[in-house]
Amino acid sequence: MFDTWDTDAPGVLRLPSGRLVRGRGLRRPLPEGPLPDFAVYLLGRTPPPVQWDSRWVRWPDFALPRDRDDTLDALGEVWRRAATERVEVACGGGRGRTGTALACIAVLDGIPARDAVAYVRQHYHRHAVETPWQRRYVGRFTAAPTS
Repeated sequence: MFDTWDTDAPGVLRLPSGRLVRGRGLRRPLPEGPLPDFAVYLLGRTPPPVQWDSRWVRWPDFALPRDRDDTLDALGEVWRRAATERVEVACGGGRGRTGTALACIAVLDGIPARDAVAYVRQHYHRHAVETPWQRRYVGRFTAAPTS
């Protein structure tokens, strides 16, 4: 058996496949308990160093990611690694960019794009995915890179 998140821990989203991904805001203290094995940080500037494997996606606050293909690759890595590892996705506040990324990961897990925002709002945070363009991004998200 692999060791992932406690399903009752704050910010943990259970995907339909059973994979668990923790979302959080970096402006809040690191939650108590086990540390992530891998994280994707969604920030407009380089994130601070951490003691676990991590990846940065250039994604300014209240905006969309700068590189769609890199974002797809990073979110795919989150989805794959969440099968056996503690994985987190985080931005400054833990709602807009994090919620958008979690909704996209839900699409990778099989939820229709049109339903992904509602799923994340129900199971992660009711204010996740903050802007109309973030909602549109999720609605158009597919597992295939754009050219």
